[in-house]
Amino acid sequence: MSNIPAFGLGTFRLQGQVVIDSVRNGLELGYRTIDTAQIYGNEAEVGEAIAASGVARKDLFLTTKIWVDNYSREKLVPSLKDSLRKLRTDEVDLTLIHWPAPNNGVSLEEFMSALAEAKSQGLTKQIGVSNFNIELTKQAIAVVGKENIATNQIELSPYLQGRKLVGFLQQEGIHVTSYMTLAYGKVLGDPVIRAIAERRHATPAQVALAWALRLGYSVIPSSTKRENLASNLLAQTLQLSGEDMAEIAALERNGREVSPEGLAAQWD
Repeated sequence: MSNIPAFGLGTFRLQGQVVIDSVRNGLELGYRTIDTAQIYGNEAEVGEAIAASGVARKDLFLTTKIWVDNYSREKLVPSLKDSLRKLRTDEVDLTLIHWPAPNNGVSLEEFMSALAEAKSQGLTKQIGVSNFNIELTKQAIAVVGKENIATNQIELSPYLQGRKLVGFLQQEGIHVTSYMTLAYGKVLGDPVIRAIAERRHATPAQVALAWALRLGYSVIPSSTKRENLASNLLAQTLQLSGEDMAEIAALERNGREVSPEGLAAQWD
């Protein structure tokens, strides 16, 4: 059973002083889970902000993701050690394969084995995958066992609900982490979401995040504004009714925001 906090701080697209400020503000406001990735180019800044915060490492949950260039057996562990150096820590709590990248010349068996090796070396407490469809998740399970896949981090929002993939993951006992839960902000203007927000004296962002939390997913929203970081946290105490959830369920439109050529596999 994975042990992944329900609420974290995402750092996608945030760089330099912007990410330092976001992480610093987040930690001051009470965030204790931070999600980064090698390709974000901000691990060193995240590490700097954590070091300056005075928050003890044992109180934090850090996730990073291995980039496709580092999937080979020779490169994966050294690349993770490099990430640890940037993050100023001896181990991360969770390391994910960022994209399946089916045609990049490294087999799934090779990179999942290398990831398991990183865990056995004590570089990461848990391992998992990101952006994997059902078939590729099955292949990953065959290599490392489902008990060793802590999560599949996937794009999910009220506009992209991924019921087939989520159903499979939950049936296998693999935790779901939702990214892009606000669909790049698109759901914030949705009339249905706005009406629920009004009824609940909440913000549209809180409603979308509370929807994901109610379904059992972890969420990792990012923001550069301290007030939004604070406001997003309140989604954890927002209670949506069955009727609210049904209204949001009806918003499904397969509205995918992220599917890079060559990195994504066929979506379910």
